[in-house]
Amino acid sequence: MNPHDPLALERQVCFALTVASRGIVAAYKPVLDPMGITHPQYLVLLALWEHRTLDLRTLAELLHQEASTLSPLIKRLEAQGLARRERSSADERRLEITLTEAGEALRARAEQVPVRMAERLGMTPTELEELHRSMLRLIDASQISLDAGGDPTPAA
Repeated sequence: MNPHDPLALERQVCFALTVASRGIVAAYKPVLDPMGITHPQYLVLLALWEHRTLDLRTLAELLHQEASTLSPLIKRLEAQGLARRERSSADERRLEITLTEAGEALRARAEQVPVRMAERLGMTPTELEELHRSMLRLIDASQISLDAGGDPTPAA
């Protein structure tokens, strides 16, 4: 491997992010399994614990996901008794997602997830906060690039 090659796989931010993402999600699995939830469900619950009730479109925006991707996840949370889906009384086109009592109660168990993950990763809270800030800057930069006319689809 030539460390000066600009196309060396190990030098690519996209490659490092892909591998890190898969690794992080896998590391969450044994922490979330005892709670009976997956990592994507955990993200939905985090948003609901923060906002209590969200319409599907707002939830999708918060999670940077498509509503169609979230719908099956929310149905599974509903089947588990953790969330409830209802049409808005103010606007029947809006689907509102609300936590159930069981969903609210799960939050107490979830409060240990960040601590357990820091331990599993062997990183200090300061290191994780720095990484988080860097990731938010990267997310913002990628969004600005797309908003400025960057093509989100690869060239053929």
